[in-house]
Amino acid sequence: QVQLVESGGGLVQAGGSLRLSCAASGLTFSSYTMGWFRQAPGKEREFVGAITWSASSTYYADSVKGRFTISRDNAKNTVYLQMNSLKPEDTAVYYCAAPGSVHTFVTGATLYDYWGQGTQVTVSS
Repeated sequence: QVQLVESGGGLVQAGGSLRLSCAASGLTFSSYTMGWFRQAPGKEREFVGAITWSASSTYYADSVKGRFTISRDNAKNTVYLQMNSLKPEDTAVYYCAAPGSVHTFVTGATLYDYWGQGTQVTVSS
């Protein structure tokens, strides 16, 4: 079965950086768009960004554009989220996800079928 395992979360001061990783198994990783989402307490899950299966394109939410960067290593079945200039409002549980179909670039959470367990990111002011 498909497994997505996030790591790299933690506590960081405002202005700091973190890099999240998501290791995938059980799917042909190089054929799937990978997305990152986050959910803060009391809020709905929101899209952070996504990267196409070949890494040819990335797309980011306006709230993180210019600060966050998504990359992937298909040889390692891993996708990364580099987060710089972190703000307290970035505090959330961060999830990686894969859609149900290969070679499909999507950004809506409802179009993603496979999800990791999430990793907590806390940014202190």
